[in-house]
Amino acid sequence: MLKFLNKPYPFNDDLKYNSKLIFFISIGVLGFLYLFQPLDVNLMSGKERLIVVLGLAMITFLSLSLNLLILPSLLPGIFLKRIWNIKKEILWNLWILSTSSVGYYLYYKLLGTFHIDFKVVLGLIIIAIIPITGMIIVNRNRMLRYNLKFTEGINKKLKDNKSIENKLVHFQSDYAKDNLSIKVSLLLIIRAANNYIEVFWKEGKEIKSQMIRTSLKSAEELLEEHRFIFKCHRSYMVNTNFIDKMEGNVQGYKLFFEGLNFSVPVSKNFANKLKELI
Repeated sequence: MLKFLNKPYPFNDDLKYNSKLIFFISIGVLGFLYLFQPLDVNLMSGKERLIVVLGLAMITFLSLSLNLLILPSLLPGIFLKRIWNIKKEILWNLWILSTSSVGYYLYYKLLGTFHIDFKVVLGLIIIAIIPITGMIIVNRNRMLRYNLKFTEGINKKLKDNKSIENKLVHFQSDYAKDNLSIKVSLLLIIRAANNYIEVFWKEGKEIKSQMIRTSLKSAEELLEEHRFIFKCHRSYMVNTNFIDKMEGNVQGYKLFFEGLNFSVPVSKNFANKLKELI
């Protein structure tokens, strides 16, 4: 059981997506409370009812903003994708539920309109462990199946589609002595490194590399006519002809190249484009 709980799980650190999520959930809570009127708010006057509903929606908004935007920004070391797992995701969801529930409880106490025992709130949070765990497991398995199927399709197409081009490409460096001219078909990967790019290429059975003082954007513009050279990440461009295999798990995708002792990440935004290209 402990082994399963320690399996990787992707932490959602997309602030733009989370901002939209917070907004729509808060609006959803507002609409639900106002339309269905639980907790006897239908017995209140229109003004009292609106105050209660707006207060609960605001607590929801503040709780989610704290947990999905502020805490991950203030404590990035705790929310690293590479160390996130099922156990942490379950505890994280329980924490979010707890902060919202405590906020609702304190709000009810402040209003003095409803009587809610804190033990009941605590019991509901404990009971919520079961559906939250089930939802996380189902979601993880869904993402894993999707990513595995995606990479299977990529790997099949990699074998079927290999394009060769022998044109020379000339990388101009800010330092003339670092200029590099090679056949574009021999390019392996290009990696951004501060004010430099590091170009890897094949020379016979060897892999060579050279640092060139220029930007990845300049390299991208230089190679834009070569369809098989693809920017798969903000820091990487790859030659799709040399991709040995692609692996995917719940944390995303990685490309592997024969002879390189490191993998190349693929950003979510580029994954589908890579599939279409190959």
